[in-house]
Amino acid sequence: MDQQSKQELYREISAEIGAVLAGLEDPVAAMATSACILKERLPYATWVGFYRVVTPGLLRVGPYQGPLGCLEIPFDRGVCGAAARERATQIVPDVHAFPGHIACDAGARSEIVVPVFAPDGALTAVLDLDAHVPDAFDATDQEGLERVAELLRPALRENFAARPASSH
Repeated sequence: MDQQSKQELYREISAEIGAVLAGLEDPVAAMATSACILKERLPYATWVGFYRVVTPGLLRVGPYQGPLGCLEIPFDRGVCGAAARERATQIVPDVHAFPGHIACDAGARSEIVVPVFAPDGALTAVLDLDAHVPDAFDATDQEGLERVAELLRPALRENFAARPASSH
């Protein structure tokens, strides 16, 4: 996909997600809907989902589309942990070259993870996308997915870390 087509695709995705989420204040519904739209619209994404901050330093799988995801990821491990810890988008062209990569999907070759913030600026989740081809994600994906993360902000008033952790 050329850059112009990819930019147009992200404009369409942002418009669709923005319209669907308008006025929604349910974080689970917002994440589930966004994951579905992204998975349906991005042909190279094989896994799209969210990992929620449930306690300081710990992410737990949230709504996603694709094969089974990891259940929990500490901030000190993997690409998702790095994005949460650094509060910055991570683009990994080759996951096998990333120190501490967690192979939830053995077929994943590249990954992008975008931090997602609540309206008050607190980190509430990360948006994670995998691809089965190397170097699938670039600056256009980063820009488009960071815009999606911004569209989610109004719906993320609930703090997942305030909930009691389940025993599972």
